[in-house]
Amino acid sequence: MPAMRFSRPVAVFVGLGFPHEIDSVIEAYQFLDEWTGSRSPSHAATLALCQAALGGECDAEAVRVAFEAFAAARGILAPDAFELAAARAAEEWMTPSQPT
Repeated sequence: MPAMRFSRPVAVFVGLGFPHEIDSVIEAYQFLDEWTGSRSPSHAATLALCQAALGGECDAEAVRVAFEAFAAARGILAPDAFELAAARAAEEWMTPSQPT
């Protein structure tokens, strides 16, 4: 089975609000299959799109767009979580420490 990787990952908050990157159709499918939230029509449609892609009926980018929309609608999309964390770490690293 091809990896069917996304052109760019979709970062979502999981568990206790930790960001996690979903970067393939199979990861999106597993995430949606294990979803404990409301099984809304958008959930069902996105899951069905994942299944279609895994069956070769559509491409990974269609799944990425649908999965990102699902995550945004559910309030779990974390598009800048990793970039923000990296920027903060770099800023802390570059800031001279104050003598104690």
